[in-house]
Amino acid sequence: MRRIDAHQHYWAVSRGDYGWLTPSLEPIFRDFGPADLAPSLSQCGIDATVLVQAAPTMAETRYLLELASRTPSVAGVVGWVPFDEDDAVLAMEELADDPALVGLRPMVHDIEDIDWILRAELTAPLEAMARLGLVFDALVRPAHLSRLLTCLERHPDLSVVLDHAAKPDIRHRGFQPWATEIAALAGHPGVSCKLSGLLTEAPEGAGEVELRPYFEHLLSCFGPQRIIWGSDWPVLNLAASYERWWQVTEDLLGSLSQNDRAAILGGNAERIYLRSGRKPRAC
Repeated sequence: MRRIDAHQHYWAVSRGDYGWLTPSLEPIFRDFGPADLAPSLSQCGIDATVLVQAAPTMAETRYLLELASRTPSVAGVVGWVPFDEDDAVLAMEELADDPALVGLRPMVHDIEDIDWILRAELTAPLEAMARLGLVFDALVRPAHLSRLLTCLERHPDLSVVLDHAAKPDIRHRGFQPWATEIAALAGHPGVSCKLSGLLTEAPEGAGEVELRPYFEHLLSCFGPQRIIWGSDWPVLNLAASYERWWQVTEDLLGSLSQNDRAAILGGNAERIYLRSGRKPRAC
């Protein structure tokens, strides 16, 4: 079974559409491409990745799809469309012609309206995503979880992957109401959760000990068949190296069976992203 990093980014700063990426984020304010990640993929034994959007533009999604077409390690792309515009469905259908597109991600945690996901104009785009077999990557914070659950009640056929476990406030030991909201959301069978992005939410130098309560809660809620491993590289570089996150992951998964580990480290991403109604991309 392949090991898959289900959440990583490539970007070129000169493209100019990464509004959040400023010089204040000095460790990651530069271009990152496949050659930068290749040594870490090799060292950690990662066979393939899912490349995720980092800018809210169709231009960036096309850039990522083109990059994927010439990067053998990229097995799929999670892109972006203007969900709340009239041509959202047409944009989805256009992008979905490329079999490398496996999902879409609105950058919900940057949208001022906390109820944005419940807007009526999103009904048709979300229905189209389910019809096209595209995964909805939910980039949200704990405050959005109850809204996301309501959205899923309206769209029960939608496949949702929760990015970065909804960014719990590990730095300040924030566990509730995140834990209760996660448990409620996990009750919906169409929701999976990424084990990613946690070190950047934790105190400096954090590791397995600090993350253990959050991981154990995710495991109890989603089980090993609905947890997907990802790096969130190069954003990860703000907190730790790729190899450090891989070691922390190994520590967190240490007591699990070989089958459960294999599911989290690749099998679940293979099933949910690469075989969920879309033509799989050869790696």
